[in-house]
Amino acid sequence: MPNLALSFILITVTLDAIGIGLIFPVMPALLEQVTGGGLAQAALWGGVLSTAFAMMQFLCGPLVGNLSDRFGRRPVLLVSLAVMAANYLVMARAGSVWWLLAGRIGAGVASATQSTANAYAADITPADTRGRTFGLIGAGFGLGFIAGPLLGGLLATLGPRAPFYAAAAMALANLAFGFFALPESLAPGLRRRFTPARANPLAALRAVSRLPGLRRLLASYLIYSIAFYVWPAVWSFYGAAQFGWGAWMIGVSLAIFGACMVIVQALMVGPAIRRLGEHRAVLWGMLADLVTLVFYGLVTSPAWALAFTPVSALGGLVTPALQSLMSRNAPADAQGELQGVLSSLAALSMILSPPIMTATFSAFTAPGAPWHLPGAPFLLAALLMVVCVALHVAPLREARAASDLPSP
Repeated sequence: MPNLALSFILITVTLDAIGIGLIFPVMPALLEQVTGGGLAQAALWGGVLSTAFAMMQFLCGPLVGNLSDRFGRRPVLLVSLAVMAANYLVMARAGSVWWLLAGRIGAGVASATQSTANAYAADITPADTRGRTFGLIGAGFGLGFIAGPLLGGLLATLGPRAPFYAAAAMALANLAFGFFALPESLAPGLRRRFTPARANPLAALRAVSRLPGLRRLLASYLIYSIAFYVWPAVWSFYGAAQFGWGAWMIGVSLAIFGACMVIVQALMVGPAIRRLGEHRAVLWGMLADLVTLVFYGLVTSPAWALAFTPVSALGGLVTPALQSLMSRNAPADAQGELQGVLSSLAALSMILSPPIMTATFSAFTAPGAPWHLPGAPFLLAALLMVVCVALHVAPLREARAASDLPSP
């Protein structure tokens, strides 16, 4: 039964990502249709919808995580899938941009699927293999993001609303699978009382950060996420400015990166953690990210940019190993709360990183810029990665210094 349950979790996360990616190719056309304006107006509304989604994910991640600690993972997962399916149907039928906005707000609330899935995985997986399981979940999400836009582009030939119906059908099919195949993973004796005071992001973060060893890891996770989101924030603009790429080559480069990330998270996370341990796996992944970010900050050859992609994907070790470290330090009745906090921090990164990175790109590529440097956002992200490395090695240095002290 654990294998069947884990299969459901992996399918859920993959379909969730496919559902998100399905709508990317048709969103501009649908927004033009419901607003009656041009592409520029549609782009503005697209930014509003993305911000609303990330904001609701930030606000509701800890709430849903706490609910799963109180009522169990199964009902929260199934309700999230039902809400997600309903939201896709709302967006498919939307006659105005306000209905689309309502759908994205609801989807942001229901996007706790991945955080609850992570909590479920922590429940059914031994502590020493959780990193591998989190890596498989990350690979499933990455695979969904590769397949989603491709499938969405094919379905778009049937009209801009067809992908939303397809996403709703996928969510409903997975809901039916989970209803019959998914057992509860959190025993009644391990559940804790739900308190509204701990269900908002700041209170949940405060509660989780009090757990031993988690404060630095949470800070590292947030800063790392802000640095990592440089890729979706500026890659399209960077590819055009630095290499003269059009939409096709940008799409190809992103697909190659996504495929390499899937391979790393599916096949390398488990062996790396077994061989290096979680701390060193995080550290080596961060160092690979640091080298990668400096490289893309300075490279001018498009061929080398593509050839370096497998090295850039080695950073895929970081998030699963970090999640495993934090999961070890959280008790069984707080796994949902922890994953909800991580969901909120990831959403906060999605809110903060794009304006920071795009403003940096603009400052170094605008006419009259003192130094034309399209890779400047990657160099800024590299500086953030240095902070992450320093946060990660500080406890190791402190422990080494303490062990060198003479005994009293």
